[in-house]
Amino acid sequence: MKQAYKILVVLFISTFCLESCTDFDDSLNIPSDLQVQNFIWKGLNLYYLWQGDVSDLSDNRFSNQGQLNDFLYTKGTPEVLFQDLLFKPVSRYPRNEAVDRFSLLVNDYTYLENLFQGITTNNGVDFGLKYKSGSTMDIFGWVRYIIPNSDASTKAIHRGTIFYAIDGIPLTVSNYQSLLESDNYTLNLADYDNGNITPNGQSVTLSKTQLTENPIFYTDIINIGNHKVAYLVYNSFTANFDPQLNDVFGNFLAAGANHLVLDLRYNSGGSVESATRLASMITGQFEGQLFAKEHWNQKIQSYYESNHPDYLVNNFKNNIGNGTAINSLRLSKVYILTSKSSASASELVINGLKPYINVIQIGGATTGKNVASVTLYDSSNFSAKNRNPSHRYAMQPLVLKMINKDGFGEYQDGLQPNIALEEDLGNLIPLGNTSEPLLSTALGHITTNGRMMKPNPLKIFEEFKDAKSIQPFGTDMYLNEVPKYFYKILTPFEFN
Repeated sequence: MKQAYKILVVLFISTFCLESCTDFDDSLNIPSDLQVQNFIWKGLNLYYLWQGDVSDLSDNRFSNQGQLNDFLYTKGTPEVLFQDLLFKPVSRYPRNEAVDRFSLLVNDYTYLENLFQGITTNNGVDFGLKYKSGSTMDIFGWVRYIIPNSDASTKAIHRGTIFYAIDGIPLTVSNYQSLLESDNYTLNLADYDNGNITPNGQSVTLSKTQLTENPIFYTDIINIGNHKVAYLVYNSFTANFDPQLNDVFGNFLAAGANHLVLDLRYNSGGSVESATRLASMITGQFEGQLFAKEHWNQKIQSYYESNHPDYLVNNFKNNIGNGTAINSLRLSKVYILTSKSSASASELVINGLKPYINVIQIGGATTGKNVASVTLYDSSNFSAKNRNPSHRYAMQPLVLKMINKDGFGEYQDGLQPNIALEEDLGNLIPLGNTSEPLLSTALGHITTNGRMMKPNPLKIFEEFKDAKSIQPFGTDMYLNEVPKYFYKILTPFEFN
């Protein structure tokens, strides 16, 4: 059967190319100074989620490579071309009107490859930025957690530290990026004085190094009466840490955990594969059933549906990809702590689990990112293999939308909590402490102990940004590899 399918694909490719690709022999007429631009157009023409909404990406926009070359020359740099080919990008439209908020072009793919492994240039301070009361320009920072084995972990700074300036310059919406980009800087600290951000004369100097962050920040088993509550602070869906994550759930199983509080409030996303595995660790009783379904652009979606519909589904799993069995808790209810920083793959876990088990979401509304991307390289099939050695450009365009078993995926405005609870900047005690407000509220709900459930703080500041959202690709959800088979079937051009 598989051999017959392969023969059918080969015949289909051959027929398509004879009918549609005769006039487009790239290898003969792509100028050397258009190689990057050519790669950008062809990658977006095939995979971009909104390809059908961008007239310049239409399959019949150009009748031959020469016409495409002429068009590419009018765009100048790869960066300008990329933005021009996106559908209502956030770089060109107000945020409330933008459609594409996340597609990315980089001039060195090493950045993306490191990021997928949790490797960044970092001083170890994960922070949030908020507007000062009554201001639309002045902002301040607060430390959410410190990454272990970082420069910050050796300094007098901790969760709950407030900073108002860098190198003596007060933070604003106009200067925060340039100040935070430096490899070395000094944070000027402040006290949280009944809601007022009051400079206290203290400071801490930090230096960035290349740092690998383990997304498994904290784990514990909390025993309350006959309840054994597993608690996990998980800060990124980083696939190479999935074996360690599975070991954590093995420990939860061995301890007899019958509840789980999953803390995703600082988790801005990552691998779709890791999200599917985590959902399978939480459950286990739905192995092989649909966790999430993919919706691509019209031409790829049509081809999948007609020829290989199984490629559109992400099912609950029983192993982590290397043959190791998943350690599953088989829960019928899970408590998930969220904030405005919970994005993409975090939202995928919540939305994918809701048709199957009771998901109690505590905290803030999530970001609202229901789309995923994939890395495209300049190679014959857009994979990393045999990529063009003359440059290091790569794209991370949005290519699909995720929906759950019930067909729901319209959460671009965020997933709303069952129990709304903002973090109290005046009470940022260590994560894992059972008095920490969000964890305490989850425990109170589990034990029906009303005294443990915390109210919202008296003072709430408007969110601005956070450490992950200001990084390129810091809040993305992505596929681990480019899809196979379809790159020559659906494009109007041959490849190099």
